Amino acid sequence: MPRAGTGPDFIEALARGLEVIAAFRTGRPAMSLTEVATATGLARPTARRILLTLEELGYVRTGDAGFTLTPRVLELGVAYVRSTGLWDVARPHMEQLVARTEESCSIAQLDGSDIVYVARVAVPKIVGLSVQIGTRFPALPTSLGKVLLAALPADELERVLEQPTRSGLTPRWQPDRAQRDTELREVRARGWALTDEQLALGIRSVAAPLRDGTGRVVASINVNTHAAETPVERLLEEHLPLLLHTAGEISADFARLDTVPHLVRTAAS
Repeated sequence: MPRAGTGPDFIEALARGLEVIAAFRTGRPAMSLTEVATATGLARPTARRILLTLEELGYVRTGDAGFTLTPRVLELGVAYVRSTGLWDVARPHMEQLVARTEESCSIAQLDGSDIVYVARVAVPKIVGLSVQIGTRFPALPTSLGKVLLAALPADELERVLEQPTRSGLTPRWQPDRAQRDTELREVRARGWALTDEQLALGIRSVAAPLRDGTGRVVASINVNTHAAETPVERLLEEHLPLLLHTAGEISADFARLDTVPHLVRTAAS
């Protein structure tokens, strides 16, 4: 997050507040004032004022372990999902897919060179990486990310992948440009993507695009499995057809939603 904006309307105090919230990540759910100041590069008095403001607003609490976020922070992310209507449209389809595959299902969108999970229906299975709404991974080694990257124009793809990941994760698969381009061409041609332990050991998944009424790819949806339990053959022969059907149903609902007239209320004259 930029410490200083590029225009007169940039509010540095707001940027600093969001930076403090983002400092609480996996592995450091509780931090002291000094740790927050160090993680954000802020002076201790500035960090303290921000934390106390966030505490008064209900986004931070103070305990014996230090400062921690409260569940109210989830409202910030949920507001985005609700504003797009994505969860309301996708949820029943995702729940049906999970019931049929007995595997977790997620939806993600691009944020720079990362994917960010925006919807998820999970089953209680132990996997190598914890996933929840807001989790981010490098896009390229994930099935969800491959689908989204394959939909980008060539110049935009290069700009996106030039951005460093903010996931804090180093994936197992580190392709060169030729390998990357070959992989994305195949995804583009067949309309779905597979990842087989490329992000991390034990994670195997297949993903498909979600489109709006114009045919534009707006998100991707996957079925995620444990590699030790589900061979690639089963993933492709049993789960992939169900996933593609689900992606088509959700995309059709998106298209229908786009055709619904949106009423705009105006103030009475």
